Amino acid sequence: MPAHRNTVRIIAGKFRSRKINFPSLPDLRPTADRIRETLFNWLQDSVPNGTCLDLFAGSGALGFEALSRGATSVIFVERNLQAAKSIERNLTLLNIENAYCYKTSAEQYLKNIQDTEMKFEVIFLDPPFAEGGLDVYCKLLEECGCLNNESKIYLESPGQLKLESIPDSWNELKSKRAGEVYFYLFESRNN
Repeated sequence: MPAHRNTVRIIAGKFRSRKINFPSLPDLRPTADRIRETLFNWLQDSVPNGTCLDLFAGSGALGFEALSRGATSVIFVERNLQAAKSIERNLTLLNIENAYCYKTSAEQYLKNIQDTEMKFEVIFLDPPFAEGGLDVYCKLLEECGCLNNESKIYLESPGQLKLESIPDSWNELKSKRAGEVYFYLFESRNN
């Protein structure tokens, strides 16, 4: 299989136009360029000097884009060993030291940080569409204690979100649709 088939181009910032490779895996679908461009325009004041959490990292496209645009650090969480190793290879190739990839499920990671001081300015929550359960992960994220007041939470969904599945303390800032994909930006009000 040619290497160019499974690549994502970083859109802007320090690593602009660099490509990251990822393995061919079921349900691994990197966020499309036009969605990432819109998302990072929405986040232009939050990503620089912010700490980011890329749950369900997959290809790592969102986390790498955040690093390229000045994030202080990014935590990638990916349960698929092959995908996680690919993220680690890309971190090494780009000589990135302010990021780490945890090889575990999003649920386990959020449970593990519950009693820590870990806080994130930006969280990317984009589970595989076939898996569903976005409401469960929103609840876990809200309960884990890792949100600051005004943390930004990005959600991507194959259909319109049911707003009752979103924690009451999250305010919807933006939403958009690109083809069959709906994407949203929320802000937490936890303090």
